[in-house]
Amino acid sequence: MKRLTYYSLPIMLLLLTLGACKKFLQEKPTSFLSPGFTITNIKEAQALVNGCYSKLPAFLSGQPSSYGGNTWNLMEFMTGKSNSDLGQTDFNIFQNLSYNNSSFYVDTWWQQLYMGIGACNLALASIAPADTAVVSNGAKANMLAQVHALRALYYFYLVRMYGAVPKVTGTPTNLDSLKLPRTPAKAIYDSVIIPDLLTAETIGLPWQDNTGLVGMGAVESILADVYLTYAGAAIQGGDQYYAESAKRSLNVIENGGYTLFNDYKDMLIPGNKNTGEFILQAQFSAAANSSNPLTPLTIPNYSGISRYSDEYGSVYPTDQFIKSYDPADRRIQEREFFYTSYPSIKDNTPVVFKAHYIYKWFDSTAVRSTTKSDLNYTIYRLADVYLLYAEASNRAEGGPNAGAISYVNLIRNRAGLSPIGSLSQTDFEHEVWLERYYELCFENKMWFDMIRTRKVHNDVTGNWDDFVGHTTVWGATFTANQLLFPVPLQEIQVNPNLLPNNPGF
Repeated sequence: MKRLTYYSLPIMLLLLTLGACKKFLQEKPTSFLSPGFTITNIKEAQALVNGCYSKLPAFLSGQPSSYGGNTWNLMEFMTGKSNSDLGQTDFNIFQNLSYNNSSFYVDTWWQQLYMGIGACNLALASIAPADTAVVSNGAKANMLAQVHALRALYYFYLVRMYGAVPKVTGTPTNLDSLKLPRTPAKAIYDSVIIPDLLTAETIGLPWQDNTGLVGMGAVESILADVYLTYAGAAIQGGDQYYAESAKRSLNVIENGGYTLFNDYKDMLIPGNKNTGEFILQAQFSAAANSSNPLTPLTIPNYSGISRYSDEYGSVYPTDQFIKSYDPADRRIQEREFFYTSYPSIKDNTPVVFKAHYIYKWFDSTAVRSTTKSDLNYTIYRLADVYLLYAEASNRAEGGPNAGAISYVNLIRNRAGLSPIGSLSQTDFEHEVWLERYYELCFENKMWFDMIRTRKVHNDVTGNWDDFVGHTTVWGATFTANQLLFPVPLQEIQVNPNLLPNNPGF
């Protein structure tokens, strides 16, 4: 019998010291904590919290039975702005939009996100009633704020990807109680995502945490993204939520203490993890044998430039996307966001690639020496928040204010581009969307922007096409069916209450 994958019972957790996020990656399992147990020490409480973080790297989870497959691939394949060297990734079925409810990635995302939610539910149920003599009120509030924010983040991914999903907020004691029907996406926002984030917002977390824990900067960044999405086409929650989004992103900008890195390569220095413009990252540690998989995944296939036994070339940009950049844009210059050649590991002679490949996760130490990348994976960074504010405030105020223009220009200035001046509301919005494409490319943002705005930048014509009816450079045309992924077949097989599936599946 297949197991219900949207909950894990019992959940295996690690026992470690308070706040030791790095230690979490290093320690081996020492115990099992099941629903209904009583917390007897601070280590058990912290173990529950760390269990909630353990699924953030699942955004980069390996795809079973797929050479070079990774959950990260899915949202990049869907944009129509990516290519792949590997047929084993099933790139072709996303290229031609022939995927279905049993295709790679669709079920893996679902499973991993619900496992994260399960860990959060267990933590919330266990930490809240803990004796204050064991977990002080201050420590308890801090922990619960982190967990609420993480549960909101996992659900935020789920509803954007699948729409209506089962609402699981408790700690069930049997599998039958998990055979739940789907709850509409708006109801998930209203009853889980937004309340969780508002709860976390009131706790008074520190703005930053350089060990990788959720701080107020992360809470407000997620909330800004949530409100912007909630106001938009998918939910149509109301224009007032643009102002709510702008309020949160501006709060991060003005109070968070984050700063843009001067150089793009600063983002490739492991010593800069959880600092500078990084607001929330999934944690990886080469020392703890938990290395970032995107480094080998994005090296050109069998190029011989690294010590990795497998160089996948799993995802790389289309020529049309690269050509859509301004030629003066620093981001497309060699070894900024992309690269087209690199010395051979054998004799140091240049190896010239057939296309531009992604440089954003090029860990030079891992590539040339250790084969263990120490880079984190970024979920939110300051440039993203600048653009969230610019878009939300432009909508809320009927046009761009001076701050919104200045934040866009900070990003353009780093890219070596001239500043923009006064623009109409529509022209400014298009400029912001385009900067999101160019600045945040291959960070799993573009697909969500496409389905949120219902617009796609046409890299050939330069126009903004309606999402429904846009034809990619691969000749595939988006329909309304692409707005949501199908509920995975294996989930329906164990829970028929998940039917009906999304349109087209």
